[in-house]
Amino acid sequence: MNHIHTSNVRNGGLNRRSLTALVLVVTMGLSSVVANAKSAPDSFADLAQKLLPAVVNISTTQNVEGRGGVQIPQLPPGSPFEDFFKDFFEKNRRQEQKRSVTSLGSGFIIRNGEYVVTNNHVIQDADEITVILQDNTRLKAELIGRDQKTDLAVLKVKPKDKLPAVKFGNSDKARVGDWVIAIGNPFGLGGSVTAGIISARGRNIGNGANYTDFIQTDASINRGNSGGPMFNLNGEVIGVNTAIYSPTGGSVGIGFSIPSATVKTVVNQLIKHGEVKRGWLGVRIQEVTDEIAESLGLKEATGALVADVVAGGPAEKSKIKTGDVILRFDGKKVKTMRHLPRLVAETDIDKPVKVTVWRNKEEVSINVKVGELDEEKIKQASKSSGSGGNKNNVVVDDLGLVLSVATPELKKRFKLDEKTKGVVVTKVKRDSAAAEKGLRPGDVIVEVTQEEVSHPGKVLEKVKAAVAAGRKSVLLLLEGQGGLRFVVVKIGKAAKSKKKKG
Repeated sequence: MNHIHTSNVRNGGLNRRSLTALVLVVTMGLSSVVANAKSAPDSFADLAQKLLPAVVNISTTQNVEGRGGVQIPQLPPGSPFEDFFKDFFEKNRRQEQKRSVTSLGSGFIIRNGEYVVTNNHVIQDADEITVILQDNTRLKAELIGRDQKTDLAVLKVKPKDKLPAVKFGNSDKARVGDWVIAIGNPFGLGGSVTAGIISARGRNIGNGANYTDFIQTDASINRGNSGGPMFNLNGEVIGVNTAIYSPTGGSVGIGFSIPSATVKTVVNQLIKHGEVKRGWLGVRIQEVTDEIAESLGLKEATGALVADVVAGGPAEKSKIKTGDVILRFDGKKVKTMRHLPRLVAETDIDKPVKVTVWRNKEEVSINVKVGELDEEKIKQASKSSGSGGNKNNVVVDDLGLVLSVATPELKKRFKLDEKTKGVVVTKVKRDSAAAEKGLRPGDVIVEVTQEEVSHPGKVLEKVKAAVAAGRKSVLLLLEGQGGLRFVVVKIGKAAKSKKKKG
């Protein structure tokens, strides 16, 4: 307010009356915001009482092989203790051959009390699974199906009486700051209720899967809470508590839950098929950085950049190309690279969808028939093309590279595939723009500015043209040990200024 008052008085624009009015307007505006915000409930007791019967404890037993017992000590032949020790150690060896390991977790009842949802890691490798109700009734559980990629599992129980069940809510509508409660079995203390808020959304916790954007909460979650539900204030499940971040092993207020939007899809498939069938597009993608967006003429760094197209996959059949940026899939915006795998995976097999890509600085709509995910197909090598030859080394100073065609000698030297085509990097100048981007000898340049190159002279030509046009960088498609990837390398004055600053 002081800043507004000073600047306006200097210009003769505000008197005391108008300043007072401004204060009232601002105050009323803030009051309106506060009035619209949901206040914290006086108590969670009524909600907890309603939900507790539908949350269960899960006990699993696994039979594991023992260490084979302790070896019989060496005794003198004919010793009177020989038979005694033999009987003693043989008895203990038999007892230790097999032993039971018990673990505890949480879950919740859905669909008229027949099914229980939990985490896969709670029941993984279990020989026996027992569901324990709030009144300590113990029910044998049958494993209906599990999905390692999302860490979810579904169990089936056969109770004498109908069990209370809970419903899924819409996790997509849950906002940062919303109140939530978690119920579970931390440290074996069944029926524990904790409350907190949604701290963040769209978290990637580095578990190797691209199919889940986790909800972060500060509601206390500990060991044994895994598989338990996260509820909104309407009593709907909006997440499955799965992991915590903790340097001590206990809760420090950073817990992660699988959103119900993902859980519902997986659970429905597990109940129907016993497994999860995921949609497949047949592309290898990478993040669109600010540099890549600028080089492609995109206004913002969004979407997923196609680094490779799997031979025979849905993308290739529909003419999606390497270098395309997928902006929308089936009418949904692809916000980041990580967003696309989940959108595709949740799409029905054989469903025709419209994909919008950014190609040659304009949007192009492509119709794609979604395939079924097969891990073996993902491992297929992508195609690279190009022909011709120029066996002379070419120095590209603007990149800091020495290039050559893919000769048999170079293929052997760098352990390249016999079918490799393109331009081989034979030397990378220290402190160059290319070195800064991680290029190294043995990398193969497949494209420059989204055009295929088959010999070093073509690379030099494309780079010189970019420098002459005043461009700050060029986009290279490289094939290295990690597969195909796009790299933006600074050229001309931009590269030189970067070197000076370094």
